[in-house]
Amino acid sequence: MSSLLKLFRTSAEAVAATLMAAMFATFILQVVIRYTARLPWFAENMPFLQPTNFGWTLEFCLALWVWLIFWGNSFVVRVEDHVTFDVLYVSVSPRVRQIFTIVTGLAVAIALLLSIAPTWDRLAILRLKKTATLGDLFGDWIRMRDVYMIYIIFLGAVAGRYFWQVWQVLRQSLGGAGDSGSTGGQA
Repeated sequence: MSSLLKLFRTSAEAVAATLMAAMFATFILQVVIRYTARLPWFAENMPFLQPTNFGWTLEFCLALWVWLIFWGNSFVVRVEDHVTFDVLYVSVSPRVRQIFTIVTGLAVAIALLLSIAPTWDRLAILRLKKTATLGDLFGDWIRMRDVYMIYIIFLGAVAGRYFWQVWQVLRQSLGGAGDSGSTGGQA
């Protein structure tokens, strides 16, 4: 199981790195097009590099950014990497920490799961709306729903992570283990 989790984590990091590399390459393309368009000899000799052909780059960078943020927070960023305000959490006993983790973990996970249905309804409406410029790159099949679908994945993945954290704390407390602070999570 550990090697499977390691493979999944490495794959998730590879996807995030690919998204970041694609976003960076598109950004560099934007800069090149923007500054070479001002050179008259360049525009005359390379008409395919006209700025009007590259309007899609801004929207593509924004879509990649949305995917990178939600993908990264779903599968790459670890609980201990988050900034937390845990003054109260660290000042209480290990048993109270377990209770904090269970209550807040369940609250966050349930809230995220409850928000899936209304989010899905909103995304269903977006299936009708085309992107402004990504059709130039991908064709007419890409819709705004596709750009924001990562948010549904985020809601499910983060809810699952919180349920897993609650399970770990419950298992540890029922097993009679010591401090729950070693579960890696603070609520």
